[in-house]
Amino acid sequence: MPLPDDRAVIETAGNLVKTLKGAFGTPTGYRPAQAHGRLVKGNFTPTAEAASLSTAPHLNNTSTPVVVRFSSSTGIPDIPDTDPNANPRRMAIRFVLSEDGHKHTDIVAHSTPFFPVRTGEGFLQMLGAIGGGTIGKFLEEIPSAAAFVQAPKPFPSSFATEKYYGLNAFKLVSDNGDGTYSETYLFDELPERLSKGPASFKLLAQVAEEGDSTDDATKHWPESRRLVDLGTIEVDSVEEETGSKKEQQRIIFDPVPRVEGIEPSADPLLDMRAAVYLISGKERRAAPGLEQRHEMAKVS
Repeated sequence: MPLPDDRAVIETAGNLVKTLKGAFGTPTGYRPAQAHGRLVKGNFTPTAEAASLSTAPHLNNTSTPVVVRFSSSTGIPDIPDTDPNANPRRMAIRFVLSEDGHKHTDIVAHSTPFFPVRTGEGFLQMLGAIGGGTIGKFLEEIPSAAAFVQAPKPFPSSFATEKYYGLNAFKLVSDNGDGTYSETYLFDELPERLSKGPASFKLLAQVAEEGDSTDDATKHWPESRRLVDLGTIEVDSVEEETGSKKEQQRIIFDPVPRVEGIEPSADPLLDMRAAVYLISGKERRAAPGLEQRHEMAKVS
């Protein structure tokens, strides 16, 4: 996963990582925006129609292993599931395309179809407005940001029953209810649910038509656009807590597909998100191991 060639993108991405960590007081070794998460594993089975749309290996193979990370918003590692700031939730999916795991392609999706701004620079300005106490004026001037803030973000009953949205466009290339919950109810419920059987997710692609924007994540396509069933993701096991934390510190999900048969759009958020994730991931990998951090905490 390389950094983009654009130095301005890299600079903005670095500032976003720094600003997000500062806003949340994110400890060393954790993600700046989705610090609280858990890994699960499973498989993806494509439909016949998926192969007709793209030559991507995971859309043509009989089955592909997946690693999925469910997470909550903010850079606070122990944010309660009941905290409104933990919404929206995220589902990051890694399709493992080689036995050694080095070849892969990812999808990063959120439990809301809204995104506040079109560019990374815009998101940095929004964070500055929050910190500077001028967010009200910012929301007045940027309708997409207001729509994101005002959109309902209900608490899910389970990570496994939530609906997740990919925010960016890609080109598929072919060969031709109320309740009372504990503070960790989502993460507590997940292993219990999967012990009884796998959780399934449909992977759907919405097909653009003439005039639909493919380079602006804040613009929604009409609901009448055709949905294509690409296949089913089944997750059936939860990583052990210790192993999961080690792997979460190491794994870097990539919003850019980087696989034959799927090409990125001109959406400027793609390279920006990829740079943010890579910079954050390198910082996590360079941080002391979790066990070492725990020992340092005990000593201090």
